[in-house]
Amino acid sequence: MSAPEVPGYGCTVDELMVVTLAREFSNDTRAFNGAVSFIPVCAYLLARRTHAPALVWAASSIAVDADPPRLAESTLSDAIWDGATMLSSSPFDFWAYAQGARYNTFAFRGAQIDRYGNVNNTVIGPYDAPKVRLPGGGGMADLGCMIPNIYLWSTTHDRRTFVERLSFRSGIGWGDGGDHRQRLGMPGGPQLCVTNLCVLDFEPVDHAMRLRSLHPGVTVEQVQEATGFELVLPDGEIPTTPAPTERELRLLREEIDPGGMRLREFQ
Repeated sequence: MSAPEVPGYGCTVDELMVVTLAREFSNDTRAFNGAVSFIPVCAYLLARRTHAPALVWAASSIAVDADPPRLAESTLSDAIWDGATMLSSSPFDFWAYAQGARYNTFAFRGAQIDRYGNVNNTVIGPYDAPKVRLPGGGGMADLGCMIPNIYLWSTTHDRRTFVERLSFRSGIGWGDGGDHRQRLGMPGGPQLCVTNLCVLDFEPVDHAMRLRSLHPGVTVEQVQEATGFELVLPDGEIPTTPAPTERELRLLREEIDPGGMRLREFQ
């Protein structure tokens, strides 16, 4: 398993994705994670070891403030619960915390993502006779409605993933765009989408996906060609995604994920 090198940065694209996502979190972040979430889990731990020491992270949505010596083969494994201040149960603790916004941050990845940050992880094709039946949304449907700060990531920025229309909406982002989410009474919404090609945010009125920065060596034309819908482009020159620092790379490589579990997302 490997990820491409980032030209001129002395790192690989998985490392750039983790660092970029980590820099979005703060001491006010109260996050948790689901299955196959190595990129955001690494980002939570990196943020806590650098600029956001008070960040709260519930490993596997159970082990609050866990501090594992290294990541395990699964982000739902009890092997990453070491050092937790408490273990919360799903029906009695976790869902109450999520509904009351005591947790305020979650990261989604899906087989399909559309222009408004809605996610599909249920089926490809018609629901009753799908071409592919996917693992399912898990808690996406509920959590997309409850959690104010949603972050998206994808290691496969292509037209199969970034689509004009989802086959099934497993988790809501900005819904149909504009004030749709607000009219439904839902807090917040998707903040950012980090991919192997670029960083995307959302235009503040229409809430359509907007190109925020390009990874080194990637052009606007390449990103648009890899996207199944028209991206919003900001005014002026599009910046390059900032490079990781030596400290951030050392922490990620030597302390947080020395086994490179995050590379499982690049298989």
